[in-house]
Amino acid sequence: MSATPEQPTALSRDQVRAAPKVLLHDHLDGGLRPATILELAAECGHALPAGDADSLAAWFADSADSGSLERYLETFSHTVAVMQTREALVRVARECVEDLAADGVVYAEVRYAPEQHVEQGLSLDEVVSAVAEGFAQGEEAAGGRIVVRQLLTAMRHQARSMEIAELVVAWRDRGVVGFDIAGAEAGYPPTRHLDAFEYLQRENSHFTIHAGEGFGLPSIWQAIQWCGADRLGHGVRIVDDITVHDDGSVELGRLAAYVRDKRIPLEMCPASNVQTGAATSIAEHPIGLLKQLRFRITVNTDNRLMSRTSMTDEMWSLVQAFGYGAHDLRWFTVNAMKSAFLPFDERLALIDGVIKPGYAALGG
Repeated sequence: MSATPEQPTALSRDQVRAAPKVLLHDHLDGGLRPATILELAAECGHALPAGDADSLAAWFADSADSGSLERYLETFSHTVAVMQTREALVRVARECVEDLAADGVVYAEVRYAPEQHVEQGLSLDEVVSAVAEGFAQGEEAAGGRIVVRQLLTAMRHQARSMEIAELVVAWRDRGVVGFDIAGAEAGYPPTRHLDAFEYLQRENSHFTIHAGEGFGLPSIWQAIQWCGADRLGHGVRIVDDITVHDDGSVELGRLAAYVRDKRIPLEMCPASNVQTGAATSIAEHPIGLLKQLRFRITVNTDNRLMSRTSMTDEMWSLVQAFGYGAHDLRWFTVNAMKSAFLPFDERLALIDGVIKPGYAALGG
């Protein structure tokens, strides 16, 4: 079921770009500039499927457009391959912040898996340090217009989640705000990493879990009820526990009701979900129904390179599909800032000092 427009489309794309945005679900290794990949690949001798920036960008988008999460994930072999040195990590992290700031993002939590960047001898600590340096450089270059923090990801098909969880705790006062697990969901339930989640809870540390993207309700249920996730990465399949009757009435199942009642944030990534087959189109994306039902929805990019997207693109697509106005975009943005793993006072300062005034200027 698609949502009916709540109000006439009144925003221009330029206004959407100018609006302050908050991004909670963005992968560092999924957002590289194609030109940077070419240069780094030449330096390290990695063979790429295309030889110029435009062709390479098209290859990533086309390869990710298969409708399969597993095929989508294969594209990362090329980006991860060129992110194996301190210098490369610093550069990629700096450019990430610069690109997000240019897109109007005022706060972002960017995630990546440190264990994937140690092939040439870097330690896990050195990987996190390099990304921290790059983020700091990017924030400085942006003149204080953006705050960026790290989420450290463990791969769900590997067995290093406790190491990464300990790394999160070690770095939590130095720019790391939380933990995540990612990778193919089918066959790799989050409960395989239960010891890491229990450790993080004992340490009063935040974590999100990729769930309900490539697999259905059992993945979401485990992430919340067994592992205690603060947020759900994607969570789009929660719609499977919602019934829309012929008369328009809506009935929530026990899990969907729990997620809504507990205000568990859903890190929605519309463009990516269409690519991986989790949704058939933006207009038919469950985000429309879930917003009508007032779930705690946030809008995100997932992988800007693979999806050829940005926060402006994501929000503009929703404006076009559902007729959302400035008030709706402000709702998504405040939801995201409320759900961030930043301390409360810092979240409040951004909401009151940056986000609300920015949308007020657009009539939101």
